[in-house]
Amino acid sequence: MPKMKSHSGTKKRFRRTGTGKLMRGKAFKSHILTKKSTKRKRGFRQETVISNADKRVVSTRLAGR
Repeated sequence: MPKMKSHSGTKKRFRRTGTGKLMRGKAFKSHILTKKSTKRKRGFRQETVISNADKRVVSTRLAGR
C-alpha cells in the first residue's frame, strides 16, 4: 500500500512549533480594514495556538495518515 500524502492546504495554513504546538494565522485581516482599529489589526499579525477541538484533525492531515 502506498504512503499517504500530507494535505497540501493544511501544510500552507498551519505550522508546528519546536515544542509540538500547532499554530495558525488569524482571520479577518485581509480586507475591509478601514473600520477596524489599529490595535485590532496589529493583533491579527500574530499567530495563535489552535483549539483543542481541532488538534486531532489538523495533526492527522499534516502527518498524512
